[in-house]
Amino acid sequence: MSLKRVKVVLAAGATMASLAVVSVTGSVGASGATTVNWSTVQTLAASGPTSMAALVAAAKKEGTLNVIALPPNWANYGAMISTFSKKYGIKVNSENPNGSSQDEINAIIADKGRSTNPDVIDVGTNFAITAQQKGLLAPYRVSTWAHIPAALKQPNGYWFDDYGGFVAIGCNTAVVKVCPTSFAQMLQKGKGYKIGINNNPTASSSALAAVMAAAIANHGSLNNVKPGVDYFKTMNANGNFVATVAGPSTVQSGATNIVIWWDYLQASGINTLPGYAKKWKVVIPSDASMAEYYTQAINKSAPDPAAARLWEEFLYSTQGQNIWLQGMARPVELAYMTQHHLANAKALAALPPLPKGAIQYPTQAQITKAEAVVVANWPTEVTSGP
Repeated sequence: MSLKRVKVVLAAGATMASLAVVSVTGSVGASGATTVNWSTVQTLAASGPTSMAALVAAAKKEGTLNVIALPPNWANYGAMISTFSKKYGIKVNSENPNGSSQDEINAIIADKGRSTNPDVIDVGTNFAITAQQKGLLAPYRVSTWAHIPAALKQPNGYWFDDYGGFVAIGCNTAVVKVCPTSFAQMLQKGKGYKIGINNNPTASSSALAAVMAAAIANHGSLNNVKPGVDYFKTMNANGNFVATVAGPSTVQSGATNIVIWWDYLQASGINTLPGYAKKWKVVIPSDASMAEYYTQAINKSAPDPAAARLWEEFLYSTQGQNIWLQGMARPVELAYMTQHHLANAKALAALPPLPKGAIQYPTQAQITKAEAVVVANWPTEVTSGP
């Protein structure tokens, strides 16, 4: 699941919208129930044919939910999927769990009209915006809409941020004598560094974030990401860079002993490997503190439109937000939950400590600009592979 954004701004909002914008057929069945076109419902009503109870019933009738690019160890998605499925009796079809944000958008387009078309996506915000511009998304505002900071959601509900964290350096202390704590240190030769990022930054938000953070550390900025590409070009020339999709498997095999990746994914995906709790060290680089959020959206052509909306309601409920929190991610409603004592205290205390000094949060315009620079330069200057 990659090209995904994570701008950690935590604030609360106002009250939930109570009126549903919905297309309802004119017919009323013998039971007195009105048939609802759930693909056009934009928010739930307090009662009636577009209430939460009606949504649950409609989603159960559909019986399935199609998700894509959600690795079980990514922000605790394994627990999220199993809990949702058990709670509502809905089968969750999880396709291409290691796919990228671009893969998610491609699937929406390629599988349109099929029962396997993704109902929902979890992507980098720039991908969500592109999907919205292409007319691929359906607007929907969850019941806890007011608890999502205004800066982290599209006003009409075409997309809304979900969870996030910081670009971090993870290192296997059992094989690396002195683990680097900055981007500058990772360029040192002769240290046995085998450094990877989790995907190709031309197609992955998390990998792009690594390049943007490298730019910050190397006299560039969020507005000037070319120094980040130059940094990885130098790292590759030094023999320290491993052009692979880095993650738990490459750490276990020894293909990589250092990974630049989100702090929460290192905590949930690598620290939890057998024997790695004590030897895998995760730090926020001292020369670049950068954070982002990832983004949720509903496919306009979702084959299971009620289940898609119920999934979003679950994700943004206290239960769903705490499941992300237990996966070491910072859920978008964390400020509200903390203020109202709804956050899981143990999970909250286990979060990696916030870095000292100024934290940089890229805007969507900066991410879009950075993506264009990386797409134009990475394949020829660094590598055409992962």
